[in-house]
Amino acid sequence: MAYTVTNLITNAYYISGIVSRDFQIVSGSQINDGLQLTNEVLTDKYADKGMVPYFTQYNFNAVIGQEAYFIPNLIEIETLVFFISNNTVRYSMRKNGRIAYFGNARANTVQSLPFNWHFERSLGGGSIYLYFLPQEAFPMQLWGQFGLTEVALNQDLTLTYDQFYISYLKYALCKKLCLNFNYDMPPGAKEELLKYELMISKRVGPMDLHAQHVSTLGKSHTLNYATANLGRGWTT
Repeated sequence: MAYTVTNLITNAYYISGIVSRDFQIVSGSQINDGLQLTNEVLTDKYADKGMVPYFTQYNFNAVIGQEAYFIPNLIEIETLVFFISNNTVRYSMRKNGRIAYFGNARANTVQSLPFNWHFERSLGGGSIYLYFLPQEAFPMQLWGQFGLTEVALNQDLTLTYDQFYISYLKYALCKKLCLNFNYDMPPGAKEELLKYELMISKRVGPMDLHAQHVSTLGKSHTLNYATANLGRGWTT
């Protein structure tokens, strides 16, 4: 059954007590205010990645010689790999921090296997940076955390979120409405919001922090001259 953003806004108003379910209807201006606050709630959850429990596989193709790739609604990356030989061989990749990726010396124009990647949050999603620059249109696959930052009134939320998360957004919007209209949030709604926050934080779970090493030239993990100019990322 469809559950639109308008349904979410209307029910949040009723729960907050700002609009009486039996004696009033949610007016046009209230709907517009509710939509703006709904998008604020979604943006808050997008910024606080611990409250978005959705991890999804995303596939795209590298472009020869292209370093940066924008992925809509991407919050965080757990894993990133690429494939060669008609998808029969999967290569792991090494995540680089901002200083290591943008601050170290390197040969910028080398095209080879993109062993290294860096991720930056961007407006409306995230940007992935690859090095070496891809020498082929390698198929890329990531597992990452995704979430909406903006919705429309007639958008069906059940196409993106489970019912438990829609219920959570409803109570989170109720809290935002009460703050906006200077109302006290009903105690029962506060309890429900806390219940969902605890449940979702457990569902997201801790990150896998096991250390992994990817070598591009023997036991060295440094992008040295031989790696960049002689082997071009290929090793025995």
